[in-house]
Amino acid sequence: MTLIPYLIYTLLFTGAVLSVVAKKLTVSGAGLGFVVGGLVYLGDSYTGIILLTLFFVLGSWATGQGLNKKQALGFAEANKGCRTAGQVFANGGVAAITGALAWYFPSSAHTLQLMLAGSLAAATADTISSELGTLLGRSFYNVVTLKKDKPGLDGVISLEGTLAGAGGCVLIALVYGISQGWCKELIWIIIAGLTGNFIDSLLGATLEKKGIIGNNAVNFMNTSAGALCCLFLENI
Repeated sequence: MTLIPYLIYTLLFTGAVLSVVAKKLTVSGAGLGFVVGGLVYLGDSYTGIILLTLFFVLGSWATGQGLNKKQALGFAEANKGCRTAGQVFANGGVAAITGALAWYFPSSAHTLQLMLAGSLAAATADTISSELGTLLGRSFYNVVTLKKDKPGLDGVISLEGTLAGAGGCVLIALVYGISQGWCKELIWIIIAGLTGNFIDSLLGATLEKKGIIGNNAVNFMNTSAGALCCLFLENI
């Protein structure tokens, strides 16, 4: 039996521990992150792990940019961006679910792996656009009314933030393409990321703003939308 899977799980465990030490994840968040990583690896092998790692690295980097300014303006996440188990599931739960299904239903693995990539593209776009948009944005608009609004509020977007999020989608698609080949699915992943990000903003401006759902629920729906978008595009 090859030792590579054991090496992967060892690296995932080490990464979880280091994330706690670096205060990127809480202990429970790191534990769930290990489970998410394991399921993603089961269903999508190295590609899934690299995509998940890319999302985590880009998200952590974007969260850490201009942290002092964000804190001064009241935009920074609680606990200096140290993510909880709820946040890990909200952003990586769909990837874990599609990974597990890809492992259990190998005949549908390709579609499920595409959905996994779409969910992470949506998560990446949302995190980058939210974190960098407040720093780079010049004008901010409510996604529903299209009227100017205050940065940092639910459902408020900027052109600069949206473009930054699109860049994150492109990186996810490129990594997918390196593994799976250069095909139209790369465009689908980018579309899925942008769609999920838009739905995130739409839900933020409506249901979240009214207190009907929380941010974790919005993020889970965002990643679900990214996955379902890839499923739809593959079957049209």
